[in-house]
Amino acid sequence: MRPRWKGKGAEAKALADPMSEIVSQLQSSLLQSNACALLSGCSVLLAVETEQTELLTRACFDNFVKNDVDLWLYMKLKKEKFPDFYKAYSHLRMKNWVLRPGLQYDVDFVAYRHHPSMVHSEYVVIVLSEEGDAGRLRVWSDFHCTIRLCGSVAKTLLMLNVDKNGHGAISPSCLERYSVEECTITRWSPEQSRNDQKTSENGVN
Repeated sequence: MRPRWKGKGAEAKALADPMSEIVSQLQSSLLQSNACALLSGCSVLLAVETEQTELLTRACFDNFVKNDVDLWLYMKLKKEKFPDFYKAYSHLRMKNWVLRPGLQYDVDFVAYRHHPSMVHSEYVVIVLSEEGDAGRLRVWSDFHCTIRLCGSVAKTLLMLNVDKNGHGAISPSCLERYSVEECTITRWSPEQSRNDQKTSENGVN
C-alpha cells in the first residue's frame, strides 16, 4: 500500500529529507557530544545543543524545553509536589550528601554521607510539606512500622518538612524563600540504653 501524503509537495519533501537520515544524523550528533539524559516517568529530559534541537524537531521527538522556567513547569506537570521534593533534595545536596530513590523502603530518598561505593546508605528520607501528605505517617502505627524498618536495615529515619513561608511555586526563584526543617527519629532500645549506661559507669570507675 502506498503512503497517503498530506498536501501537495509532501511526497517530494519526505523523499528529499527522509526520516531515516534525520535519525541517523541525530544519533551521530548525540554520540559525538556525549549527551546525557534524565529519565522522568515515561519521558526523557535531554540537554541538547542548537543542532540537536533542530534534528529533534525535524524528527518529531516532542517539544523542546527552552529555559529553566519551561523545565520547572514541565516537572510540576509531571509531579505536583516537585517543588517540595527538589527543595529537600537540594538541601541535602548542599551538605554534599548523595541521594538516591527510596522506593525499596517506601520512602522518598536514601541518603549517603560518603560515596555509595564505600558505604551503605545511612538515612531513609521522607519529605513532608505544609499542604499535608495524605496517607503518609498519619497515625502512630505508621511511624512505628517505618522506624522498625529503619532499625532492621540499620538506617535512621530523616524527615524533612518543607515550609514555603507563604510563597507559591510559580518559578524556580521561589525555592530561595523556602525553608527546610530536619527531624531524625530513631527507635529507643531499652537493652541498648542499659549497655550504654554500663559502659558509662565503667568509664567513670
